Amino acid sequence: QVQLVESGGGLVQPGGSLRLSCAASGRTFSSVAMGWFRQAPGKEREFVIGISKRGGSTYAADSVKGRFTISRDNAKNTVYLQMNSLKPEDTAVYYCAAVPYGLDVVVARGRAYEYWGQGTQVTVSS
Repeated sequence: QVQLVESGGGLVQPGGSLRLSCAASGRTFSSVAMGWFRQAPGKEREFVIGISKRGGSTYAADSVKGRFTISRDNAKNTVYLQMNSLKPEDTAVYYCAAVPYGLDVVVARGRAYEYWGQGTQVTVSS
């Protein structure tokens, strides 16, 4: 079992920045690949960005590439999502997710993830 708790959401103006954190507990953190997903009202959940279990690989969706970065601190059992140049279309509930994985690769498929946080709201508006 892995418990995930997101924090850091809020209201930010277009062009601004925000950093989300996701604290994990319950399992060796370095054995799980991590990902961030988001869901806007009326839309399906979508993959945003992911990181491999040792942090050596990351992959971002085209919609956030060059603006969002993901990192992890396995000593602190925490993964971070740094969001820069935020746009109104980034408004959504952001979820972190975890999946135990043997290989040190990014997992981009939402259905592969086994554990999910409760989500944190990010609103980009002037």
